[in-house]
Amino acid sequence: MQKFDEMFRQLPDSGPLQFQTQTLGGMTQSQGQGVRDHYQRYASWLGRQPQDAMAARREEAEMIFRRVGITFAVYGAKDEDGSGTERLIPFDLIPRIIPAREWADMERGLVQRVTALNRFLHDVYHEQEILKAGVIPSEQVLNNAQFRKEMMGVYTPHHVYSHIAGVDIVRAPDAQGNGEYYVLEDNLRVPSGVSYMLEDRKMMMRLFPDLFSQHRVAPVAHYPDLLLETLRASAQPGAPDPTVVVLTPGMYNSAYFEHAFLAQQMGVELVEGQDLFVKDRYVYMRTTRGPRRVDVIYRRVDDDFLDPKVFRPNSTLGCPGLIDAYAAGNVTICNAVGTGVADDKSIYPYVPQMIEFYLGEKPILKNVPTYMCRNADDCKYVLDNLKDLVVKEVHGAGGYGMLVGPAATKQEIEDFRKAVEANPSGYIAQPTLSLSSCPTFVDRGIAPRHIDLRPFVLSGKQVQMVPGGLTRVALKEGSLVVNSSQGGGTKDTWVLEV
Repeated sequence: MQKFDEMFRQLPDSGPLQFQTQTLGGMTQSQGQGVRDHYQRYASWLGRQPQDAMAARREEAEMIFRRVGITFAVYGAKDEDGSGTERLIPFDLIPRIIPAREWADMERGLVQRVTALNRFLHDVYHEQEILKAGVIPSEQVLNNAQFRKEMMGVYTPHHVYSHIAGVDIVRAPDAQGNGEYYVLEDNLRVPSGVSYMLEDRKMMMRLFPDLFSQHRVAPVAHYPDLLLETLRASAQPGAPDPTVVVLTPGMYNSAYFEHAFLAQQMGVELVEGQDLFVKDRYVYMRTTRGPRRVDVIYRRVDDDFLDPKVFRPNSTLGCPGLIDAYAAGNVTICNAVGTGVADDKSIYPYVPQMIEFYLGEKPILKNVPTYMCRNADDCKYVLDNLKDLVVKEVHGAGGYGMLVGPAATKQEIEDFRKAVEANPSGYIAQPTLSLSSCPTFVDRGIAPRHIDLRPFVLSGKQVQMVPGGLTRVALKEGSLVVNSSQGGGTKDTWVLEV
C-alpha cells in the first residue's frame, strides 16, 4: 500500500498507476521521500482531515449543485422509468495544483497554438497559402466535412475565427521520464465546460475558505468579464456599442445550464433561434419593446443548424437568413462558421507544421504522436497493434467513437478492426500514454485517478485567458476517459501565483 505523500510526489506526472485506495486519516511521510513542493502545504492540511468530515463536504457540494441546477443531459440515456436523464457532473474535493512556472510555460504554448490555428482558418478561407505550399494535403481540408465553402472570402474582425477555444492537455512522461504537457485535442467550434470551472471554484471557496487564506491561488472569477470583452471586441466595424446575445439550442441541450449561466454572468440576453429574425441582411432580436439589432452572436449551436436556408432545411434551432447577414458583414458569429475544419482529428497532426509555417516558431506544446490511418504504412501499424493503441474517429467527440485498446475486449477490437479497414481515412490512432494522475476522494477514501486539463483561450483584439481551466477526472478506476458523458467528473484547478 502506497503512502499518502508518495501519491502527491508523483502528481502530476506519474506513470501507470498500481497503488490502491487510501484513507484520509493517519497519513505520515515516508523516510527519504517527500511531497512535491507545490503540494506540501495542501498535503499537510489534507492529512489532518477526518474522512467523515470530507464525506460530509462532498454531500453538501452535491446538494448545492443539485439545488442550483448544475446538471447535464445524457443523450440516449434513460432512467429506470424510461424517461430521459439529467445528471450532476461529479465534483471532486481534492484540487489539481499547478505551480506558477508550469502555468506560464503552458500559457505561452496555448497563445502560440491558438494564434496559429486562427491564422490557418483565415488562410484556408482566403489565400490557401498553406495548401499551395504542400504543408497540408489540399484534399484533407477541401474535402473535409467541416470545411464550409460558404465562408470563402468572408471577413472576420481581427481575422479571428475561434474566439473561444478549449484545448485539452494531458501530462505524461517524455522519453527521459520527465513530466511534460501534450495537447490531446483542440476544441474550436462550441467548446463547453467553463461554467463548471467557475462553479467548482465557488464551491471550493465555500467549503474550504481557510485553504484560500493559506494558498495564493490565481483567480478565475473574472472569466465572464473577459468573455464579454472578447465578444464585444469581435463586433464588425461600425458597432461602437455592440449588442451581444448567447444563442442556445434550448433547454433540452446537454449544456443548457452553461448557456444560461454565461448569459446571466455577462448580463446579456439568452436567445433561441425563434427569438431572432433577419431583415435587410441585419439580425434583430424580438423584445417586449420591439426589435433590437444584434451585433454579436455567441452561438452554442452547431454549424448545420444555424440557418435552414443554407444548411439543414428542417432545422428549427437557427435563424433563416443568418448566413447572408453574416457574409454581408452585419453580424459576427462567435465562434465563426467553419472552424471545425481546424479541430478535426485528421487535421490535428498538422498543427505543429502550422505553427512553423505561420509563426516561424517551434511548437511550445507538443502533440501526442499520431498515426493517420489514411496512410497505408500507418494503417498497417495500427491494425497490427490495436490492442495497444487508442483509436479515434476523426469526427468523434465526447469520448464516443474511440477504442482504448488495453481496456477493450477482443470483440471490441475486432469490430474496430473492421471499421478501420472499411474506412481508413476516418480514423487516427495514438499510443496509450501513461497519463498523469491526481489523488481523488472516492467512496473508499483517497485513490489516484487519471486527469486532463481544458484551459479556455479567448481571442479578440488580443489572446487572453484566466489561469487554470477545467480539470476533468476519470472516476472509474484505471479509466482514461474523462468525459462527463462517460462517467467522468471535475476538479478545481489551482494555479499558484508564486
